[in-house]
Amino acid sequence: MKPASFDYHDPSSLDEALELMAQFGDDARPLAGGQSLVPLMNFRLLRPAHLVDLNRIDALSYVREKNGALYIGAMTRQRQLERAPAVAQRWLLLQEATAFIGHVQIRNRGTVGGSLAHAFPSAELPIAMATLDASMVLQSKKTRRVVSAEEFFVSTMSTAIEPGELLTEIRVPAPPDHAGSSYKEVNRRHGDFALAAAAALVALDDSGRIVRCRLTFAGATPLRAREVERSLVGEMPSAALFEEAARHATEKLEQDSDVHASAEYRRQASATLARRALSQAAERAAQRARGAVQ
Repeated sequence: MKPASFDYHDPSSLDEALELMAQFGDDARPLAGGQSLVPLMNFRLLRPAHLVDLNRIDALSYVREKNGALYIGAMTRQRQLERAPAVAQRWLLLQEATAFIGHVQIRNRGTVGGSLAHAFPSAELPIAMATLDASMVLQSKKTRRVVSAEEFFVSTMSTAIEPGELLTEIRVPAPPDHAGSSYKEVNRRHGDFALAAAAALVALDDSGRIVRCRLTFAGATPLRAREVERSLVGEMPSAALFEEAARHATEKLEQDSDVHASAEYRRQASATLARRALSQAAERAAQRARGAVQ
């Protein structure tokens, strides 16, 4: 199919793009990598009157480390994030999650900001950003605000972005000392959307006890297992501990049934993935601690 008729705009600066978004409001859609937007337009599920192409705005494409935190421009290609040395060294969770997105050709074109703004329930980057306590910079012609990942993801394919606003930057705080992370998902074949996914971050103190934990599942929005996170603080990592934590975290996990998998299958798969992610994250944290001692 072909998209419905629209007016195309090709700004070369962020100011110009924000001016267009302010002018057209709800009638405008920004075009980033187009990996999600264009198919929706082709099926006429979306019919924007104006398309604002952001691809000439080089100022929105970067991966920078500053004062221990990671700053990612919204137009940064997913493949660029996946291959960034700083990401591999300190934010391995982002690298692992990004590697599950489609295929290399898709990641070469798809953008970090585009994936987050699309907010598809099975998408990898929203889960990773929620686990890492990232925040999003939302900018309009007149305002600029920063919202947490928890505030950003509102419901299925719905975010806190208001008409006239653009997601311009993602900020990921420095990981805790002696922290490890892990991302796990299961899908029908490589490159497909996840049927279930879990991400974990575990930080240990000098005695090897857990001092911080994050556990997130795929759902209508990224689903944090906050009660389980709190219960793990102060405990010594063990296979039995993580198996029980994963079981408890997924007992009432909100999942949907569709032609690909039932809600019950997704809950069971999520429990297995959570156990594996927590175990690997804790092992990586222990390795970092041993390296620091050496």
